Amino acid sequence: MRDTAHQSNRSRPRTRGVRYTPGTDIPDAFVFRLFETVTGTWWTRAAARSAGGRPPVRAVDRDLRVRIRSARDETGDVRTLSFTRTDGQMFPAWDPGAHVDVVLPSGRIRQYSLTSDPADLRTYRIAVRRIDENRGGGGGSAEVHTLEPGQELTLKGPRNAFPFIDSPRGYVFVAGGIGITPILPMLRDVARRGDPYVLIYTGRDRASMPFLDEISQIVGDHDLHIWPDDEYGTPDAARIIDLAPPGAALYTCGPTPMVDAIRAQIPDPQIDTLHYERFSPPTVVGGEKFTVRLASTGMEVHVESDESALTAIRRTKPGQAYSCQQGFCGTCKVRLLDGQVEHRDHVLTDRERDDHMILCVSRAQGTISIDA
Repeated sequence: MRDTAHQSNRSRPRTRGVRYTPGTDIPDAFVFRLFETVTGTWWTRAAARSAGGRPPVRAVDRDLRVRIRSARDETGDVRTLSFTRTDGQMFPAWDPGAHVDVVLPSGRIRQYSLTSDPADLRTYRIAVRRIDENRGGGGGSAEVHTLEPGQELTLKGPRNAFPFIDSPRGYVFVAGGIGITPILPMLRDVARRGDPYVLIYTGRDRASMPFLDEISQIVGDHDLHIWPDDEYGTPDAARIIDLAPPGAALYTCGPTPMVDAIRAQIPDPQIDTLHYERFSPPTVVGGEKFTVRLASTGMEVHVESDESALTAIRRTKPGQAYSCQQGFCGTCKVRLLDGQVEHRDHVLTDRERDDHMILCVSRAQGTISIDA
């Protein structure tokens, strides 16, 4: 692995990047984002399938008390909330790709991308698609859809695990459905600077795709492709890459099948670097069965090879705390009392790994005991 600093002559600083050496499989790790400036990014080099572990996403010890300024239904199941600070101060600066942790009235903590303009620190904005619990939702998105202007909440962050790098040869942005949320601030950034770029935006149909009018205002007569499934069919990854400026950085966020189809096209001479984020738990890779003993009850929970410890524990203990399900927020951290853990998270320090575990991604051998 070698670090490559990405420097820019532009006034706004950029994050540093990490390029990975070819030869191993690309890890299935999520994408959201975290605090101020993360000194690292993760991508694949298009010259070869490449890989490596993501850098740790470090927590920011900062709570922001906010008031909901406005709530708006963008589509039938997507709601935007705009916030101002209760103390009247400006929000902390952030870069495209950042997200905040939202502490909901129920106590749930959920991560949502910032969709507002990074140049306007008077307000933060998020957009949330409602996901029913019987379709895998954990109740957080439904709760967000009940919030109204005037209510006060706490935000944590912002943080960034999907950093936006300089790409002198331009960009291709590919967004699927609610995956447009981290892309919007990137569009504003490149449009303001005049960088070459292409946007491909897909969804079930136009009625389900938020921010179409806003995107048109940002992009203008630039290279914009709106491809609803009911008009164009399932997007073809090869066709998407053909639209990219030569040597472009490709940023994609959306449903797992779309992201995986694009990843399967890399390497490609059109694409210099690939950056992707997904809003669903990663598939378990190389998992083995193991058992978790809950110290509070003595109950033993059997974890199958294709599921997370969190999923297995929540079958018998639905109230087990969790949030990102990607191994970076730390909400599902538990104390390890006995046993050996294979750590796959991006949040624990070396010291914490001696006696803690992140349930949503890490695995174990044989039987372990946890303080839960």
